[in-house]
Amino acid sequence: MATEIVDKKKKTEEPMEGKSKGLNTLLWILVVIFFTAAAIGNVYFQKVYSAPVRVIGMAIALVLAFVFAAITNQGTKARNFFKEAKNEARKVVWPTRSETRQTTLIVMGVTVVASLFFWATDSIIVSIINFLTDLRF
Repeated sequence: MATEIVDKKKKTEEPMEGKSKGLNTLLWILVVIFFTAAAIGNVYFQKVYSAPVRVIGMAIALVLAFVFAAITNQGTKARNFFKEAKNEARKVVWPTRSETRQTTLIVMGVTVVASLFFWATDSIIVSIINFLTDLRF
């Protein structure tokens, strides 16, 4: 069993064609620069430009940062993960409307019953503690 898992991992861990370490580092530096430019530029140019102009500038800087982040090695892995997750979500057999309604009603009923049980238990415990503390020896 364990050897099957190890063999499966070896098969799935194919070396991924990626960017060089230097290029990847450069892309991450650009991401940080554009995020920083968006944040600081908004505050720095507050008195020079109106809000719509600053919002457009921030949006452009953030989009560029996301684009650079998406083309890094980690961004490529993330995009592949989300693509695979989307494919897996298509395979899910979703419950019907009536199944969803029935399950919701069951959960609501169990919640009400549990709430009443805990309320009753709490009331009994409070009554016992009040009785014991009111006793005078």
